Amino acid sequence: MCYGFDGHAALRQSLDRRDLLRGSLAALAGIGLATGLGATAAQAGGGHHHGRRPVPKELISLQLWTVRDALNGSPGYDATLAHLARIGYPRVELALGYFGRTARELRRFLDRIGIKASSSHDGIAADAAGLEQKIANARTLGQRFMVVPYLNSDREDDWKRWAEQMNVEAAAARKAGLRYGYHNHAHEFTIDFGNGRRPWDVLTEELDPRLVHLEIDIYWAVTGGINSGEGVDDPEGFTLDVIRSAPQRVLQYHVKDRDPATGDMADLGTGMIDFARIFRGHQVLEYIVENDTPDVTPQQTAAVGYRYLRRLRF
Repeated sequence: MCYGFDGHAALRQSLDRRDLLRGSLAALAGIGLATGLGATAAQAGGGHHHGRRPVPKELISLQLWTVRDALNGSPGYDATLAHLARIGYPRVELALGYFGRTARELRRFLDRIGIKASSSHDGIAADAAGLEQKIANARTLGQRFMVVPYLNSDREDDWKRWAEQMNVEAAAARKAGLRYGYHNHAHEFTIDFGNGRRPWDVLTEELDPRLVHLEIDIYWAVTGGINSGEGVDDPEGFTLDVIRSAPQRVLQYHVKDRDPATGDMADLGTGMIDFARIFRGHQVLEYIVENDTPDVTPQQTAAVGYRYLRRLRF
């Protein structure tokens, strides 16, 4: 599972904090930026393009959950990030906090080693102050994106409340010049509320497409299609249908492979997923390497993923 947070706790707090967060939007508007977001989003409109091209190096990133063991143990945070810079990664998607640094201190460190924190995985804020701090940190770090990584419930009303809350947070993020997204797993496509509706149906209906984008985790979308039965024959086609049918823009990918025999995650290029087909069908603003269960070591998985994306043509 990708780095997440306690979705049930978020639900318990959602009703109390909703009014507080709405009240905070006016104050947060004071830190807004003129960013030209609409023009940037148009670059990720998808569609089929002729010719074969590489993934642009500047759009390749790594989700730090992939290297969490190295961050928390040996060789440690600083050495692991420096190693990612040497591999060639220009950016990372943050997770697991700042490892004893403030946002400003972390920004100085990342600037020094030549890596940009372009995105982060953050749970829904507990209150207005938490949202304001989350946005302030993202701006300090120079992020472009902030993404809710995980929610899970078998109750439709929970997903509706979460969608409402994310719309409120996304409005505040937009005023601050940030893009706010949601990251999927497989269960959004497999939980049945008993009426033929799934969490994915609720999210794509309720999340405001003017404010919230999607970070599609390709492994989990493929797995969701296989587990639901809808994508067994053509998992990449199922994934492209998910992307094309959503009113929300898909601006980021989590790129991780799937072992054809076990269904487990696999290092990029060693599994079954035809990424070139998906990338031809829809291009994004960030291609984020990830493997929750690295095949050898986290550092080697990171290197394999970077080389795979640099060599891939689509």
